[in-house]
Amino acid sequence: MKGTIMRPAFRVPVVTALAAAAALSLAGCGAMVSAAPSSSSPAASATASGSPSPSASVGGGAGAGGAATPGTSPLPAPAAADVKTYTFPNGHVSFKYPADWKVELFTGAGSPSDSATATVLDASGTKQATVYSGRIADGVSHPVSRTVFESAPVPGLVAQPAPAAHYAFYVDRMESNATYRMHLAAGAPKSGQGTALDGIIRAGDGVIVADVQFVEKPFANDAAAKSWLAGTEGQALKALLLSISYSPTAP
Repeated sequence: MKGTIMRPAFRVPVVTALAAAAALSLAGCGAMVSAAPSSSSPAASATASGSPSPSASVGGGAGAGGAATPGTSPLPAPAAADVKTYTFPNGHVSFKYPADWKVELFTGAGSPSDSATATVLDASGTKQATVYSGRIADGVSHPVSRTVFESAPVPGLVAQPAPAAHYAFYVDRMESNATYRMHLAAGAPKSGQGTALDGIIRAGDGVIVADVQFVEKPFANDAAAKSWLAGTEGQALKALLLSISYSPTAP
């Protein structure tokens, strides 16, 4: 099954009411109201989907390549490719994605401008990532041992309240279980002993949550994860997260 790995946790409400969990049922509840991209752009923020690799799987496949360099300093953007820009109905949050992928929008019980999840699917129709923009969200917390592969500040979110939004790719280990995550993290993740990251980014009077949708046990080991990251699919998803931006004034 596709989707993020369920993480046992102690609930930690943030931002608004305890109704958070229902509102942040990413792509799971609410009606699908749109499946259309908003505009084309040649910007150097994403790459096209890659070919499958036998050693790793995210969504529909994985590219091959060398290992990524760990660190928290700004990273160079992936190579230029045809991309499109998706903008949420609220006009504040947008991101770029490969031109041959598509976006489907799901909304909560209220207005689309209040709570919405954009599900990004690759050319084969496989779910690759979700981006949530809304008023409420909740987080989780449990002890882990973390190995960070990459992280970097997200340029389009640097003006938002601390902790600063970071693109992050890492693995959390708890007992014998390894959880690989690529998502927006609140602050720069650090290797070593710590707690799970909630990934809730404050933006204006709402929040943003963005996650790559891994299958369960997507990589055989850390070397396979780094190889996938260096490939075309890993770079496309990295570029998508780094391209997320917030504008205080809607067009």
